[in-house]
Amino acid sequence: MSAEERKMEVLVIDDEVQIRRLLRVTLESGGFSVRDCDSGQLGLSEIAFRRPDVVVLDLGLPDMSGVEVLKRLREWTQVPVLILSVLGHEDDKVAALDAGADDYLTKPFNGREFLARLRVMLRHAKPNDGVSILKFGAVEVDLTRRTVKRGGSEVALTAKEYALLRFLVSHRGKVLTHRQVLRDVWGPKAEEQTHYLRVYMDRLRRKMEESPKRPKFFKTVLGVGYRFEGE
Repeated sequence: MSAEERKMEVLVIDDEVQIRRLLRVTLESGGFSVRDCDSGQLGLSEIAFRRPDVVVLDLGLPDMSGVEVLKRLREWTQVPVLILSVLGHEDDKVAALDAGADDYLTKPFNGREFLARLRVMLRHAKPNDGVSILKFGAVEVDLTRRTVKRGGSEVALTAKEYALLRFLVSHRGKVLTHRQVLRDVWGPKAEEQTHYLRVYMDRLRRKMEESPKRPKFFKTVLGVGYRFEGE
């Protein structure tokens, strides 16, 4: 089988047999190859040896928490990770995303949405081969020259506005928590200053979006953070 024909491999880490069966059926119907295991330690070993394209991870595992699995993973790999958990509280989502998850979906889940989330994660995980110009809507961002144009005209951004824009577009498709954004753009001492973020996101939307109050690209994930959904 050629590289182009190879099926993307998903590793499912979940201790519920019924969920693993359901996920296998759903994933195989979506054209994925599937492996699964029922504990965090086995999952870490599988990832190390198999190098799957994407990981679906439950938070409530018998031997360690899913957050601990994430923290260990992020010490050596950036494989895309989708959390699939019955824990739907904002604190659980924020903890997982802060630990390095790329997205979060609660059980019970819609199969079509689940597959769509995986496809988005895989698409955005591909290297950009050095491409420094990003386009979405009428906006063009040149990360090398640090210029931003909208409709062909240059957009004036402050240093913080540009830093925020760069961080968001560089993590296209990934849910970023308030804390992650604040830490990167304003520094670790600003992690609790969410009012900074609200003000600057509003400014950025006014300069980037056609309808700032109904943003198409800079989405709010309620109680968690933001996601850039560029084309």
